[in-house]
Amino acid sequence: MGRVSGRSCIVTGAAQGIGRAIGEALLAEGADVCFADINGDKVAAVADDNAATARATGARVTHAAVDVRSRDQVRAMVAHAVETFGKLDVKFNNAGVNRPMNFLDVTEDNWNFIMGINGLGCMIGMQEAARQMIAQGTGGKIINTASIASRQGFDNVAPYCASKWAVVSLTQSGARDLAKHNITVTGFAPGVVATEMWEQVDQDLMAIGAAARPGQAMEEFSAEILKGRVAKPQDITGTTTFLASPDSDYMTGQIVMIDGGMTLV
Repeated sequence: MGRVSGRSCIVTGAAQGIGRAIGEALLAEGADVCFADINGDKVAAVADDNAATARATGARVTHAAVDVRSRDQVRAMVAHAVETFGKLDVKFNNAGVNRPMNFLDVTEDNWNFIMGINGLGCMIGMQEAARQMIAQGTGGKIINTASIASRQGFDNVAPYCASKWAVVSLTQSGARDLAKHNITVTGFAPGVVATEMWEQVDQDLMAIGAAARPGQAMEEFSAEILKGRVAKPQDITGTTTFLASPDSDYMTGQIVMIDGGMTLV
């Protein structure tokens, strides 16, 4: 039996990168998993790719297209998962975006886009998951994706940093409010992870003059990592599966740093 066998989970931002890795690790450990993403076609393909794993572990897999800024869409995603699996035990609020701009060039549109998905989307996801868990009366786990940028500001990704500080605050606030319902709220903070998102950030930083060549930004950020290398998504999933498992039942309101020793807090 896997560490999360029989648990019903939703992972947003699961069409690629860390989100996909989280969902696949949960599925391999016996959980039922709903892979969710704004890119419906791509996340449907991810679910199809994992059908064999589900059969091998006796778990179930499904998918949902969702814009996490839309409460109606988030409610529909939760309803779909519950209709498919019978309940909701674990909700990962992982969907996130970044769009670098130099500090003095940050616009209202840039701020609202990033905060809308990373901040508002996290709050709505927490609320709707909690409402379902409260209705079930069985408790549950809500797990949010923060970042090293939730612990310090960087000059050309200020809205992203602010949005991830918001995730930490939402995690703490949710933990305080939902403890009476036996719902824990935790989070994790990755550092530099080799994903499609970082590839896009690398291009964006070159476009605003913050990097002169491909790969420069990742090299500079990675220079401070004590482990001496950037992370792979699979470096994150040992912790995320732990947070979804009974092993973390006495943990709430905490953010776990998974950054190879880049930020010591």
